[in-house]
Amino acid sequence: MQPQLRHSLSEGVATVVIDNPAKRNAMTSAMWRALPPLLDTLAADPGVRVLVLTGAGDTFCAGADISSLREPGEDPRALAVRAEEALAAFPRPTLAAVRGHCVGGGSQLAAACDLRFARQDALFGITPAKLGIVYPASSTRRLAALVGPASAKYLLFSGELIDSGRALRTGLVDEVLPEGELGRRVEQFSRLLAARSQLTQAAAKEFTDGRTGREEHWAAQERACGDTEEGIAAFLERRPPRFLWPLSPGEIRST
Repeated sequence: MQPQLRHSLSEGVATVVIDNPAKRNAMTSAMWRALPPLLDTLAADPGVRVLVLTGAGDTFCAGADISSLREPGEDPRALAVRAEEALAAFPRPTLAAVRGHCVGGGSQLAAACDLRFARQDALFGITPAKLGIVYPASSTRRLAALVGPASAKYLLFSGELIDSGRALRTGLVDEVLPEGELGRRVEQFSRLLAARSQLTQAAAKEFTDGRTGREEHWAAQERACGDTEEGIAAFLERRPPRFLWPLSPGEIRST
């Protein structure tokens, strides 16, 4: 089977699967190149409320396919950065579900997600120091923002693998699950996110990522869509809310 990115959609949750089992789900140049347009397609689908990224079988992603580093053409590292940036910019919540090895470019992708849930046997590593490669500046900054400068330096200087317990302590992952429970927990939590306010999530994603200057935009969206009133009414009536945002341009009321 050719290395590929598979995707599916169920109840508002889009799942993207890194599928290259012959090489522990290493990302080929073609796979790096395919990820941004796939994300664009999913972002344009109003039925997608949450994105889950995972690997086929018992491995998340063993990084970039090293053989591609010697191929002529565009530097695979540039392709990886574009894919990482596209994932970080995805407009809905993103969650990496990690089993087994999450190494190099795999950790690069996982760090670009909003949240990371891992199975207990997961191993994480960022290994450019083993190959004499300069890790991209944007990826380094994202890693340091996630785990702190000291832990980022430990990972980058050494190239050593760390287990899920240490990854949890450093903030590289958000939850660690026993074998057999990761899939159920990811499904449960992603569907919980899909039921929550997309307005709240979209604004929170911008604010926590440090993007500024759109505070009034989000205040106007909140006034226009009526989700606050719906959320309060649903709470008082003890029923699930029916949030309306995002609104189409024709639905936005003047405020």
